[in-house]
Amino acid sequence: MAKTVSEINDKIKKGTAVVVTAEEIIDIVNRQGVKHAAKEVDVVTTGTFGPMCSSGAYFNFGHTKPRIKIGGGHCTLDNVPAYTGLAAVDVYLGATACPEDDPKNSVYPGTFSHGGAHVIEKLVAGKSVILKSRAYGTDCYPRRELETEIKLKDMNEAVLFNPRNCYQNYNVAVNLSDKTIYTYMGTLRPRLANANYSCAGQMSPLMNDPCYKTIGIGTRIFLGGGEGYVIWQGTQHNPNVKRGDNGVPRVPSGTLAVIGDLKKMSPDWLRGASFTGYGVSLTVGIGVPIPVLNEEILRYTAVTDKDIIAPVVDYSVSYPQVKPGILAEVTYAELKSGTIAVKGQKVQTGAMSSYSKAVKIAELLKDRILRHEFYLTEAVAPIPSVGSDTSVKLLNEKPLKRKGE
Repeated sequence: MAKTVSEINDKIKKGTAVVVTAEEIIDIVNRQGVKHAAKEVDVVTTGTFGPMCSSGAYFNFGHTKPRIKIGGGHCTLDNVPAYTGLAAVDVYLGATACPEDDPKNSVYPGTFSHGGAHVIEKLVAGKSVILKSRAYGTDCYPRRELETEIKLKDMNEAVLFNPRNCYQNYNVAVNLSDKTIYTYMGTLRPRLANANYSCAGQMSPLMNDPCYKTIGIGTRIFLGGGEGYVIWQGTQHNPNVKRGDNGVPRVPSGTLAVIGDLKKMSPDWLRGASFTGYGVSLTVGIGVPIPVLNEEILRYTAVTDKDIIAPVVDYSVSYPQVKPGILAEVTYAELKSGTIAVKGQKVQTGAMSSYSKAVKIAELLKDRILRHEFYLTEAVAPIPSVGSDTSVKLLNEKPLKRKGE
């Protein structure tokens, strides 16, 4: 018997809704079967907690006396540059933005212990940051310089706006070369000495709704400890890829663009991260509730780590040079066991994301729903799915014609 989101919300309001986590549903289906579980369970909560580089926040600081036009000028927060190509006192701070004083004497140039992600974490923790700005001055915005301390509570708006989060599956990164390499997938030792992966597997939101049947534009989510919404497909959203019989992609596929009120978030679920030889990223906690509308949706949520396959990719040559080639396919059960087999070699694995934190997020979201603090929303529009014309292209580089040629 099919259900609707409205009917499920009525049950939440009455306190009769059955809500379980993506980990718990697996055991329920094993014991009761899909048909019975689909009738009994109303919501399955999911979670993920890992580095998501395509993240950031926009701020409105409020006007100064006299007014200043930061827009079009120069602005830093704790020495990290923010994008100012907006209105007078609006800026966007990217998670991967780094201080302008690159430590040139560093063993690994471009390695920062501090960047946009750390500024966001610091603000969410209630701490002050140093705001500096230089402007060119106009008749209506005459002030040219600003230097002050500012906290999140002082701002008019502070909004987490992430263009690409919640990657649906991802590469397992290895290094076939003879030297250590430093990547956004962490440090990769030579000659297949280690393999790093970054996905919560059976807990991950888009693994539990692989064909985007319930997750779409307008879906309310747990975001950074507060609430947020899915507002679009994320950048590099790529639904038309190789998938298993269970609908789960075998390579990187779907992504989500999300938004939420930064003032209501927690540093427990938004953490700055530094990667040796690479730079900075923001570790983001996201949880998505999956309404069990029918048996098909329930079956998707019962996916297990042994049912999810990830590709093993060489990050010394194949990935940076955009050369095709998958060295092996492994399950998340194998990845989480601590070792995988690649080219006949036993390789140690390491997780960039936290499975235990993903479980905690799903539990927190479940608790909020059961306490009538979180209700589900129906998507107002779907995100592109299998069969759509959405694809990921490489940049089509064209030689520039110079004057006189």
